[in-house]
Amino acid sequence: MSAPKRYTITAALPYTNGPIHIGHLAGVYVPADIYARYLRLIGKDVAYISGSDEHGAAIPMRAKKEGVSPQVIIDKYHGIIKKSFVDFGISFDNYSRTSSKIHHETASDFFTKMYSDGEFIEEVSAQLYDAEANQFLADRFVVGTCPKCGFEESYGDQCESCGTSHNATDLINPKSAITGNIPTVKETKHWFLPLDKHEDFLRKWILDGHKKDWKPNVYGQVKSWVEDGLRPRAVTRDLDWGIPVPLKEADGKVLYVWFDAPIGYISATKEWAAREGKNWEDYWKKDDTKLVHFIGKDNIVFHCIIFPSMLKAHGNYILPDNVPANEFLNLEGNKLSTSKNWAVWLHEYLEEFPNQQDVLRYTLTANAPESKDNDFTWKDFQAKNNNELVAIFGNFINRVVVLTNKYYDGIVPVPNDFSEIDEDVLAALKEFPNTIGKSIERYRFREASQELMSLARLGNKYLADEEPWKVIKLDEERVQTIMYVALQISAALAVVSEPFLPFTSTKLKNILNIDASLSWQNVTENLVLLPATHQINKAELLFSKIEDKEIEAQVEKLAATRVANEQENKVTEPQKETIEFEDFTKLDIRVGTILEAEKVAKTKKLLKLKVDVGIDIRTIVSGIAESFSPEEIIGLQVSVLVNLAPRKIRGVESQGMILMTDTPDGKLAFVAPEKVVKNGQAVS
Repeated sequence: MSAPKRYTITAALPYTNGPIHIGHLAGVYVPADIYARYLRLIGKDVAYISGSDEHGAAIPMRAKKEGVSPQVIIDKYHGIIKKSFVDFGISFDNYSRTSSKIHHETASDFFTKMYSDGEFIEEVSAQLYDAEANQFLADRFVVGTCPKCGFEESYGDQCESCGTSHNATDLINPKSAITGNIPTVKETKHWFLPLDKHEDFLRKWILDGHKKDWKPNVYGQVKSWVEDGLRPRAVTRDLDWGIPVPLKEADGKVLYVWFDAPIGYISATKEWAAREGKNWEDYWKKDDTKLVHFIGKDNIVFHCIIFPSMLKAHGNYILPDNVPANEFLNLEGNKLSTSKNWAVWLHEYLEEFPNQQDVLRYTLTANAPESKDNDFTWKDFQAKNNNELVAIFGNFINRVVVLTNKYYDGIVPVPNDFSEIDEDVLAALKEFPNTIGKSIERYRFREASQELMSLARLGNKYLADEEPWKVIKLDEERVQTIMYVALQISAALAVVSEPFLPFTSTKLKNILNIDASLSWQNVTENLVLLPATHQINKAELLFSKIEDKEIEAQVEKLAATRVANEQENKVTEPQKETIEFEDFTKLDIRVGTILEAEKVAKTKKLLKLKVDVGIDIRTIVSGIAESFSPEEIIGLQVSVLVNLAPRKIRGVESQGMILMTDTPDGKLAFVAPEKVVKNGQAVS
């Protein structure tokens, strides 16, 4: 679309069954925020919209697990999510929620209009039913094997391993997530959106019309869906949580969450427009409006096939101009998981790294999974901060501001004749807004962030080459020009960094004493950004170095999560073969006291122990060195199998076995008496 009059930017509605994590940020909210901030900076009319998705089966599931009502769950997580977004600088024009009255009305009206126009078909279909729970099983209440990739814990609507969408009845070996029972199949009536009816429209609109301008990962997934043949998809479901289907014969049924959630963009726009005195229809029904959906790859089918089919069937709505979906972000080599707590939670990050929102924003943008899955590591996060933000961007600004205050009491000096180098730098400076802007407009946010850093590098190199701290001793007039040029670069950075580093931009504008009137276009068009005699303020650090101990704490936190997950998923070993009582009586287990302990040379796991077992003092080699140091176990009483045949371990004859078990954190623990007893006392 050429020269749209306004922009409607939507960011996927986060699900209120948990907080926001870095995967959500990298996939959706940071790139969408960069795009919205950039458009505002160049003077565009923008409605940046999102809100909490508060319906669907996962909400009552979470409520059952926590022993509270679904309303308590959505209120809790809506509050956490909304506050996290505000604190992180996500600049929504409106962040709404699908439990609101305006959304219920909008979604009900949308369904009613389509129903009245004959856009749905009614079908009696077979669905999974849990007889013990006396209810039909919503998709998230069913777990089974994915028919495509074989993942054994796939949900009824989508596989979290391969991302494939499917029906619950497609699962292999399905089980109820409520009772664990194998569900039966029972008939129920529902309303369906006949996607097959819209195939020709989708082929022409996407496969022909967006072959060149949509991202390959998005286009490829849509092409695969369409060419496989689209089938009717239910828009209603049997559930007691959600928006009631507005039909008399639909008692006990609600709108399917995939149907009502995207309508949340429209209801949130209505809410915003009413507050701001605007006409919401301009942002959804005018051909000179550009609609862009920011989502993760697991939402491609809903935003590129289903929601556009709904909009087309309803009539009068514009269609998305682009859906620049990202791939997935992994964490330390493993897939992010809310249920397994394998995540960096935004609200926790904001507490543990105060005033460092832009460090995470920059790292997630520089490593954005734009065309393939990418990985977040804490070491890379530290390197991005220390080696780029601190060493390049922050270092340049600090030197410029410190020297300006030192040489000129914070007053921008009057330049003298510009050298060829000065003119080249000032000319290069003016190209950056256009270069960065083009990358943003093509949804290449990684590329754009690196262009921003290239501008900081330009400034750093200029100062390093010109060395004003040395030249000041020989040619003060030349230094005036050098510092003037460096200050123009600083002002440019204050403006063009705003989409990526909004907190840093604000801080830098305060340092340079720049008001909000300096625009993106000014950087390119104005000969002067900071005029001579302009007063700047004192220096303050834009970024601070992140120490190893801060990173180690985060790595240890994840390690603890990994161990907890392993323990939770650990299967209790089945009972061994039955033995006779006479077999048991052959075991001679005694209480003993550890007298000495030392590591066995050239091993990681073995300790050599001297143990008083009452009948004698004997040597025992035990594989406990990774759980205990020699010093901490001396004097402990333990249980020892004393009549085990001796055997040599690493050249040391071991005369028995210490009885051990595992703790929840994966460490070993001694099986020992609660109170001190006499050495040699039998265990029976």
